[in-house]
Amino acid sequence: MAKIIFHFLNIIFVFLYIYPGSLLGFLIYDDFSKQPKISPDFIVSSNHLYAFTILSLLGFISYFKSLKKIILYLILISIILELSHLFIPNRTFQFSDLFGNIAGVLIAIFILILFNFWRKQ
Repeated sequence: MAKIIFHFLNIIFVFLYIYPGSLLGFLIYDDFSKQPKISPDFIVSSNHLYAFTILSLLGFISYFKSLKKIILYLILISIILELSHLFIPNRTFQFSDLFGNIAGVLIAIFILILFNFWRKQ
């Protein structure tokens, strides 16, 4: 079941990233140019951080036996999706979003390391 949710979230992320405008902004604010915020941004985009932390944790649960591959996939997809904004109309590449994506993956890796440490004790 976790694999289905992981792949479903992947499809949603790709669709939301490549759509020329904010679908979530349209659904919430009736405005494609507005992006909803879960919490204020600091150095990284909080929305991206939360999203990639959840996606990464689901990926680790789904593909625990292939951790190196799933980590590589998550880092690459986080970079590729944000870089795609350089070419998609009405979307902008932002380093804070890119760093939020990567930080989300790194936080999930840290949670995985802590989980494995506690599990062994």
